[in-house]
Amino acid sequence: MQTPDVITHLEKNEQASVERLMDWLRIPSVSTDPAYREDVARAGQWCADRLAEAGFEVEVIPTGTAGEPGHPVVLATTTGDDAYQGPHVLFYGHYDVQPAEPLELWDSPPYEPVIRPAEGGIGERVVARGASDDKGQVASFIEAMLAWKAVAGKTAGGVRMTVLIEGEEESGSKNLEMFVDQHKDRLDACDVCVISDTGMLGRGRPAITYGVRGLAYTEVTLHGPDQDLHSGLWGGRVPNPVNELAKVLAQLWDEDRRVTIPGFYDDVRPVGDDERAQWESLGVDPVAALKGIGLGPEADIGEKGFNSTEREWARPTCDINGIFGGYTGEGAKTVIASKATAKVSFRLVADQKPETIAPALFAWLEERTPPGCRWEFTDMGCGHPGTTPTDSPSLRAAVAAMKEASGVEAKLIKSGGSIPIAGLLKDRLGLDTIFMGFGLEDDRIHSPNEKFELDCFRLGAKSHAALIEKLWAISD
Repeated sequence: MQTPDVITHLEKNEQASVERLMDWLRIPSVSTDPAYREDVARAGQWCADRLAEAGFEVEVIPTGTAGEPGHPVVLATTTGDDAYQGPHVLFYGHYDVQPAEPLELWDSPPYEPVIRPAEGGIGERVVARGASDDKGQVASFIEAMLAWKAVAGKTAGGVRMTVLIEGEEESGSKNLEMFVDQHKDRLDACDVCVISDTGMLGRGRPAITYGVRGLAYTEVTLHGPDQDLHSGLWGGRVPNPVNELAKVLAQLWDEDRRVTIPGFYDDVRPVGDDERAQWESLGVDPVAALKGIGLGPEADIGEKGFNSTEREWARPTCDINGIFGGYTGEGAKTVIASKATAKVSFRLVADQKPETIAPALFAWLEERTPPGCRWEFTDMGCGHPGTTPTDSPSLRAAVAAMKEASGVEAKLIKSGGSIPIAGLLKDRLGLDTIFMGFGLEDDRIHSPNEKFELDCFRLGAKSHAALIEKLWAISD
């Protein structure tokens, strides 16, 4: 194989690589705003054109329906796969971006990318919307594919690969499930998924995320009287939905901060001793993390018996994300509201089944219906958790690739967040996902002045280049 030559090619052609990234960042592909529909399509086509240059057979496939069209998916595949070897890899990313508002907080226009000195004056960074999430990370993969094609003359260096880059991740991926179902016969050929949309432990501290949590999200409304009431005339005479909702929801946790819904923990995969020891070795500082959000060490609270890292990576949670009812405007209004509403979500871990969580919550609430009241429930969707076995050959290949690219052993970590595509691919296709990400905690994703360090861009390109050889060496 020719990994050293490919990496040399990347180094010699870095300026052209950065210029291509800047061109992509200039396209305001905001998927949630219909005003940017043409720009989103343009960004997708830009991605398709680069993959075609790398030798892939590429399609830009519409999504949605005639009445409610979505944004297109870029689907690219290697051809002549009988001459390829190793696992068939599905690479996933997205080309859409978050809205840039508030614009006044940007130091430069969000779609006019600029290069600035990195923190401490060491290296440089590109500042623009989408720089890290996710154009910069996907671009590092594309650059590796372009380099392999230029050096070896073979698409993806001889590794069987399918590339799926969607245009709706930042607006909920509402058409992705339908797309995966419609193209299941093609995607079923894949053996493992690689995603570059996560982060490292820090500068010079590469990491591979092998597990993310799932999500179940609900809205619950408690109805009382059929109209708002004067609290002087009716207070103490009838149920107040705001009061009653607060009292019921407060029962969701016991004194050890464990969720009280029956069966909630039945399917939770326990943390192994080796896994716990490996996490301890990472040197995560929960006190420093709390300080960074304005809290003291006493705020390190959660389920009894587990430390901060374990609670984030391996334990499920329940949270009230919003609660409202009655009068919330300026000044006073003595009203008993006719109803009160709460947003209640759950972060779930392997091997929990998110489709069972919302019904379990609703049944639990029904058993606690306050006298004279009734419930209205809305299941707002779910996503499956995803965890890749740490002895997976493809995962070990990714670890080796990042070490070759960086000279540093990549740490294995989990994420407390949810990436719906990972759960979807596990549920529909049985695919495990390797999150080979290159972002940093201070990249300001979704915020003004989003940035991506050029050192991270280089590492991403070199790591993806090295991954090709490591995968190619895996026997079928």
